[in-house]
Amino acid sequence: MATAPTQLAQSLALAIVVLLLACESTQVYRVDGQIVSVDVEGSRVEIAHEDIQGFMPAMTMHFDAASPEILAGLKPGLQVRFELERRGAQLRVVAIEVLGEGVSGRSGAPAAAPERAPDFELVDQDGRPFHLAEQRGHALLLDFIFTRCPGPCPLVTAAHVAVQRDLAPALAARTRFVSITLDPEYDTPQRMKAYAEARGADLSSWSFLTGEPDRVLDVARAYHVAPSSGLALDHVLATYLIAPDGRIVRRYIGPGQAPADLLRDLEGLLG
Repeated sequence: MATAPTQLAQSLALAIVVLLLACESTQVYRVDGQIVSVDVEGSRVEIAHEDIQGFMPAMTMHFDAASPEILAGLKPGLQVRFELERRGAQLRVVAIEVLGEGVSGRSGAPAAAPERAPDFELVDQDGRPFHLAEQRGHALLLDFIFTRCPGPCPLVTAAHVAVQRDLAPALAARTRFVSITLDPEYDTPQRMKAYAEARGADLSSWSFLTGEPDRVLDVARAYHVAPSSGLALDHVLATYLIAPDGRIVRRYIGPGQAPADLLRDLEGLLG
């Protein structure tokens, strides 16, 4: 008969195996879209894509490419069919087939007007109400994390801490950072604050948000990071760059965004 310590060790080992299997689960989607921009050197491509059934609605997004070679010969306006690999919290394009020149009227075409960031109200790390609409006039770098995340979320937070520290004073005064938990039942304001302080976030311009689970779920769905069935801790990591007038300027997928790229995009937005 196993002793209590042995049973505990076995339970922990099983939990680790389950976690590893979940992190390594892979899905591949075949999606139609239109090329918006290409960064071969950075292995990134921006695509206005059609609905990804059961996963994500039509929108324009930046994706990492599995290799620069996949992007060779691509240019804005091309209509493509691409394979999108989802592995745990990460997305990347693993293949692209050119279908032809851009065709107007398709659901994957860029919208005539930029999408507005969905408004919401939650609670910050000090228990104070936070209303997104009150942030107008500032550029926002908004992401979704949770404090028990074993790896990817701290990477995103670390990248944004580096951006916050490197912003020139004039730009820093016009920029705010927002992190929203996807584990609101565990992530109290106190836990969000401890997570932020442990990672060096300057809370004078960074809000770590939580709230009632149903309200957080509504926000996650509005920003397309939660499936229709509810909150999931194996979410796709998504960061949104929001202009001072409330337009969504860029979406970044996965934990691999370099602070230098984020800083460049912020500087380009704020001039």
